Amino acid sequence: MGLGSAVTSWFQRAGLEILGWILIPVGIVLMPLPGPGMLIVVSGIALLSRRYVWAQRVLEPLERRATEAAKYGVATWPRIALSILGGVWLFALGVIWWQSPDIPEFSVLGVGFGPELPAHGWATAIGLWASAIAAWVLLAYSFARWHEPSGSAHSNA
Repeated sequence: MGLGSAVTSWFQRAGLEILGWILIPVGIVLMPLPGPGMLIVVSGIALLSRRYVWAQRVLEPLERRATEAAKYGVATWPRIALSILGGVWLFALGVIWWQSPDIPEFSVLGVGFGPELPAHGWATAIGLWASAIAAWVLLAYSFARWHEPSGSAHSNA
Protein backbone atom coordinates (compact mmCIF):
# COMPACT_ATOMS: atom_id res chain seq x y z
CA MET A 1 0.00 0.00 0.00
CA GLY A 2 1.52 3.27 -1.11
CA LEU A 3 1.43 6.54 0.75
CA GLY A 4 -1.21 7.94 -1.60
CA SER A 5 -3.63 5.07 -1.07
CA ALA A 6 -3.04 5.15 2.69
CA VAL A 7 -3.85 8.87 2.81
CA THR A 8 -6.92 8.33 0.61
CA SER A 9 -8.10 5.49 2.84
CA TRP A 10 -7.63 7.62 5.95
CA PHE A 11 -9.58 10.53 4.43
CA GLN A 12 -12.41 8.18 3.43
CA ARG A 13 -12.64 6.76 6.97
CA ALA A 14 -12.37 10.18 8.58
CA GLY A 15 -14.80 11.69 6.09
CA LEU A 16 -17.42 9.01 6.76
CA GLU A 17 -17.00 9.45 10.50
CA ILE A 18 -17.28 13.24 10.24
CA LEU A 19 -20.35 12.85 8.01
CA GLY A 20 -21.90 10.49 10.57
CA TRP A 21 -21.32 13.01 13.39
CA ILE A 22 -22.82 15.79 11.24
CA LEU A 23 -25.89 13.77 10.19
CA ILE A 24 -26.97 12.96 13.75
CA PRO A 25 -27.49 16.55 14.99
CA VAL A 26 -28.87 17.66 11.61
CA GLY A 27 -31.41 14.83 11.77
CA ILE A 28 -32.31 15.70 15.36
CA VAL A 29 -32.97 19.30 14.33
CA LEU A 30 -35.10 18.11 11.40
CA MET A 31 -37.24 15.74 13.50
CA PRO A 32 -39.84 18.31 14.56
CA LEU A 33 -39.62 20.07 11.20
CA PRO A 34 -41.02 18.70 7.97
CA GLY A 35 -38.36 16.45 6.56
CA PRO A 36 -36.82 13.01 6.90
CA GLY A 37 -35.15 13.70 10.26
CA MET A 38 -35.26 10.16 11.64
CA LEU A 39 -33.81 8.71 8.45
CA ILE A 40 -30.94 11.19 8.64
CA VAL A 41 -30.22 10.27 12.28
CA VAL A 42 -30.26 6.56 11.47
CA SER A 43 -27.97 7.20 8.48
CA GLY A 44 -25.51 8.95 10.79
CA ILE A 45 -25.64 6.09 13.28
CA ALA A 46 -25.13 3.57 10.46
CA LEU A 47 -21.99 5.40 9.34
CA LEU A 48 -20.67 5.53 12.90
CA SER A 49 -21.48 1.86 13.50
CA ARG A 50 -18.55 0.96 11.26
CA ARG A 51 -16.24 2.39 13.90
CA TYR A 52 -18.06 2.47 17.25
CA VAL A 53 -19.54 -0.43 19.21
CA TRP A 54 -22.14 1.83 20.85
CA ALA A 55 -23.47 2.79 17.41
CA GLN A 56 -23.66 -0.90 16.44
CA ARG A 57 -25.70 -1.58 19.60
CA VAL A 58 -28.05 1.30 18.78
CA LEU A 59 -28.37 0.32 15.11
CA GLU A 60 -29.18 -3.39 15.60
CA PRO A 61 -32.58 -2.90 17.32
CA LEU A 62 -33.39 -0.05 14.92
CA GLU A 63 -32.76 -2.34 11.96
CA ARG A 64 -34.87 -5.08 13.52
CA ARG A 65 -37.79 -2.73 14.24
CA ALA A 66 -37.55 -1.10 10.81
CA THR A 67 -37.65 -4.52 9.14
CA GLU A 68 -40.68 -5.56 11.20
CA ALA A 69 -42.45 -2.29 10.37
CA ALA A 70 -41.63 -2.64 6.67
CA LYS A 71 -42.98 -6.20 6.57
CA TYR A 72 -46.12 -5.10 8.41
CA GLY A 73 -46.59 -2.12 6.09
CA VAL A 74 -46.60 -4.21 2.91
CA ALA A 75 -48.51 -7.20 4.27
CA THR A 76 -51.88 -6.06 2.87
CA TRP A 77 -53.04 -3.91 -0.03
CA PRO A 78 -54.93 -1.43 2.18
CA ARG A 79 -51.72 -0.71 4.12
CA ILE A 80 -49.81 -0.24 0.88
CA ALA A 81 -52.52 2.09 -0.46
CA LEU A 82 -52.51 4.13 2.76
CA SER A 83 -48.72 4.45 2.58
CA ILE A 84 -48.93 5.69 -1.00
CA LEU A 85 -51.64 8.17 0.01
CA GLY A 86 -49.48 9.33 2.93
CA GLY A 87 -46.75 10.23 0.43
CA VAL A 88 -49.31 12.00 -1.77
CA TRP A 89 -50.47 13.95 1.31
CA LEU A 90 -46.89 15.03 2.11
CA PHE A 91 -46.31 16.06 -1.48
CA ALA A 92 -49.56 18.07 -1.54
CA LEU A 93 -48.60 19.78 1.72
CA GLY A 94 -45.29 20.70 0.09
CA VAL A 95 -47.17 22.37 -2.74
CA ILE A 96 -49.33 24.28 -0.25
CA TRP A 97 -46.32 25.44 1.77
CA TRP A 98 -44.54 26.44 -1.47
CA GLN A 99 -47.55 28.54 -2.55
CA SER A 100 -48.01 29.91 0.99
CA PRO A 101 -51.68 30.94 0.88
CA ASP A 102 -52.96 33.33 3.51
CA ILE A 103 -54.61 31.64 6.48
CA PRO A 104 -56.96 33.05 9.12
CA GLU A 105 -55.23 34.58 12.11
CA PHE A 106 -55.52 32.60 15.33
CA SER A 107 -53.53 31.84 18.47
CA VAL A 108 -52.74 28.68 20.38
CA LEU A 109 -51.54 29.03 23.98
CA GLY A 110 -50.80 32.69 23.36
CA VAL A 111 -48.75 32.06 20.21
CA GLY A 112 -50.21 33.86 17.21
CA PHE A 113 -50.44 32.36 13.73
CA GLY A 114 -51.44 33.85 10.39
CA PRO A 115 -51.89 35.40 7.96
CA GLU A 116 -48.92 33.40 6.59
CA LEU A 117 -48.30 29.70 7.13
CA PRO A 118 -45.67 28.99 9.76
CA ALA A 119 -42.28 28.24 8.16
CA HIS A 120 -43.73 28.90 4.70
CA GLY A 121 -41.56 28.86 1.63
CA TRP A 122 -39.33 26.69 -0.48
CA ALA A 123 -37.26 25.15 2.35
CA THR A 124 -40.28 23.60 4.06
CA ALA A 125 -41.72 22.51 0.70
CA ILE A 126 -38.48 20.76 -0.23
CA GLY A 127 -38.41 19.03 3.16
CA LEU A 128 -41.97 17.78 2.66
CA TRP A 129 -41.22 16.62 -0.88
CA ALA A 130 -38.06 14.84 0.29
CA SER A 131 -40.13 13.06 2.94
CA ALA A 132 -42.69 11.99 0.34
CA ILE A 133 -40.01 10.70 -2.00
CA ALA A 134 -38.24 8.87 0.84
CA ALA A 135 -41.56 7.28 1.86
CA TRP A 136 -42.27 6.10 -1.69
CA VAL A 137 -38.75 4.75 -2.20
CA LEU A 138 -38.85 2.87 1.11
CA LEU A 139 -42.32 1.54 0.30
CA ALA A 140 -41.14 0.29 -3.11
CA TYR A 141 -38.09 -1.34 -1.53
CA SER A 142 -40.19 -2.95 1.21
CA PHE A 143 -42.72 -4.18 -1.33
CA ALA A 144 -40.02 -5.72 -3.53
CA ARG A 145 -38.23 -7.28 -0.58
CA TRP A 146 -40.99 -8.44 1.79
CA HIS A 147 -44.41 -8.43 0.14
CA GLU A 148 -45.85 -11.91 -0.15
CA PRO A 149 -48.81 -12.58 -2.44
CA SER A 150 -51.94 -13.32 -0.41
CA GLY A 151 -51.97 -17.03 -1.21
CA SER A 152 -48.37 -17.74 -0.20
CA ALA A 153 -48.22 -16.80 3.47
CA HIS A 154 -45.74 -18.97 5.36
CA SER A 155 -46.40 -20.37 8.79
CA ASN A 156 -43.87 -19.72 11.55
CA ALA A 157 -44.76 -23.01 13.27
